Amino acid sequence: MPKLIAQPTRVVADGEPPKLIDEYVGRVNTHATAVSIAHMRSPAGWRERGQRPEFDEYSLVLRGTLRVEHDGGTLDVGAGQAVLVRGGEHVRYSTPGEEGAEYIAVCLPAFSPATVHRDP
Repeated sequence: MPKLIAQPTRVVADGEPPKLIDEYVGRVNTHATAVSIAHMRSPAGWRERGQRPEFDEYSLVLRGTLRVEHDGGTLDVGAGQAVLVRGGEHVRYSTPGEEGAEYIAVCLPAFSPATVHRDP
């Protein structure tokens, strides 16, 4: 039987200035471990620490530009585009543009602070 997920849970984000993360599916809101789905809204100038996660992360940009720094360079992902970062890759996300970014992140398996492996 289908299960309604009536609302997300706001979770704490890494990086500055603070961004908003509303988790719809994942370890916090639905206790799912196979997948997480979150709505992200990051302001202009937001930048988080680098990470080498154990999970694959798909990000679909709805508005603005999400910057993905990786070992091979930098990739700017604009509205209407998506990016896949495979588990084990070192990346750092940011939103340097004046508009910031709004995007949906899907992680397989679900995001976990224990498996994101952020830089110190």
